[in-house]
Amino acid sequence: MSSRSDGGGDRDPVREFKDAVNMNPGELGRWLATDDSKSAGQHKGGGESVGHESGRRIIDLLRKRMNQFTERDMAHMRKVVGYVRRHMAQRPSGDVRNTRWRHSLMNWGHDPLKEPLPPPGGPSRKALQRHQDAERSSGRNRRR
Repeated sequence: MSSRSDGGGDRDPVREFKDAVNMNPGELGRWLATDDSKSAGQHKGGGESVGHESGRRIIDLLRKRMNQFTERDMAHMRKVVGYVRRHMAQRPSGDVRNTRWRHSLMNWGHDPLKEPLPPPGGPSRKALQRHQDAERSSGRNRRR
């Protein structure tokens, strides 16, 4: 199984998934149990929304080891990344804290009020964090 996405060049779907999903399994599970989560998104015939169902699947993916991912898992990771990127591009103006837009994204594992989404194919969220930590640390050392 390849770790590269279809036609995406050097893009790694697992890394992009981990960058797009900024909620941990516990946070996402607690969120999915709320009424706001259950009412957000597109519902299939009055049942569970597509995003809510995806959120349950995301929790399972976050708990798997790298060597346990199937092709079906990889396909869902790419779907999550696509959804998050498309919807982040449609951010409404103003305070988004209690909007259906944010609630829908959170069902897909991304809270837009947390750290920003890294650009596709760029440094990972962890790499950006390490860089920021190093800059802060070197700044403290210079002040001493």
